[in-house]
Amino acid sequence: MPQNTRQVALVKHLQEKGFVGIEELALHFDVTPQTIRRDLNYLDEINLVVRRHGGAETTNTSTTANTSYRSRKIMNLESKEAIAKELVKIIPNGASVFINIGTTTETIARALMNHQDLNIVTNNIHVATILSAKEDFTVIVAAGEVRHKDGGIIGEATCDFISQFQMDYGIIGISAISNDGSLLDFDFREVKVAQAIIDNSDCIILAADHSKFGKSAMVKQGNITQVDHLYTDQKLSPELSELLAMSKVQTHIIE
Repeated sequence: MPQNTRQVALVKHLQEKGFVGIEELALHFDVTPQTIRRDLNYLDEINLVVRRHGGAETTNTSTTANTSYRSRKIMNLESKEAIAKELVKIIPNGASVFINIGTTTETIARALMNHQDLNIVTNNIHVATILSAKEDFTVIVAAGEVRHKDGGIIGEATCDFISQFQMDYGIIGISAISNDGSLLDFDFREVKVAQAIIDNSDCIILAADHSKFGKSAMVKQGNITQVDHLYTDQKLSPELSELLAMSKVQTHIIE
């Protein structure tokens, strides 16, 4: 149980807001960042919150609802930026690239801005906005229904649109990866689009920070063995490492 009324209010605040940074929490509760850290460490120990780099969120074991877009955008941002910086090194200038929905892929899009003459097809409005600033890029936005909560474009029309292309690379993110390597997500329509990207890409690159591993979600997209490259930020379990080695998936650990 929480030890004081502030900790009770802290849990409630995180339930309402999702992921919140330490500095923002300190200002909200008019205490020092050190006090907030102590509170969060204790609440994490009793499984009421989950400590993340720079902040925290409440525990959520639901397989039907994803963390809010606002929370995901700032969660593990430094790890996502490190992954993106290394990942884009294997994309040559002039390549054709699918980029799907996700805050990780949006970070990768920003890291691609130093490339030249890329041809991009995306079902992510935020990715399209980022990359359209480059005059030498060709950016094509997929048809379909725009999901208001995160700017993702989904649906049968999106799958049909994606299937018209054959691209050099498909860069995908994922919501969850189970211990047996299953790729999991929360929206079956998003999963179908991701499957279309995999089917129509010569090389599949999966970007997933450590928070995605061992996590649950309702819809199965496929298996991690389907990708050619995995970029992540922490060492994997022996079981997953063996599975990837057997499947000849090139694993890049960006610590």
